[in-house]
Amino acid sequence: MRSDSTIYEALGGGQAIRQLVETFYPKVKADPLIGPLFPEDIDPVMEKQYMFLTQFFGGPQLYSDVHGHPMMRARHMPFPITRERADAWLACMAAALEELGVDEDLRHFVLQRLSGPAYHFINTGSEQE
Repeated sequence: MRSDSTIYEALGGGQAIRQLVETFYPKVKADPLIGPLFPEDIDPVMEKQYMFLTQFFGGPQLYSDVHGHPMMRARHMPFPITRERADAWLACMAAALEELGVDEDLRHFVLQRLSGPAYHFINTGSEQE
């Protein structure tokens, strides 16, 4: 990734982010740790994720324009998020990035960037929720 580009640009812009989200969520839904946390109708979640990742990776402020400040930790508080679930979420993202053929260095950079919020959302230490 060039030092003067955003993750959004390095991944390929809006269409690439959309493709990432569409590759990621089937993996999430199939994961036994985190799949049950998501609603049956995943489309609204996917759209919010697309808007958030676009903004988070340095693209247009889509999420904030529609939903206001992301406040992601607060939005995730109703769900029991453990370290294991954060790890599972990141593993699904890693698999999606790899499946899409994202360059290894960029994959590691993206996952490093996402690990901060993923671990910040942890709100319980117990898997027995």
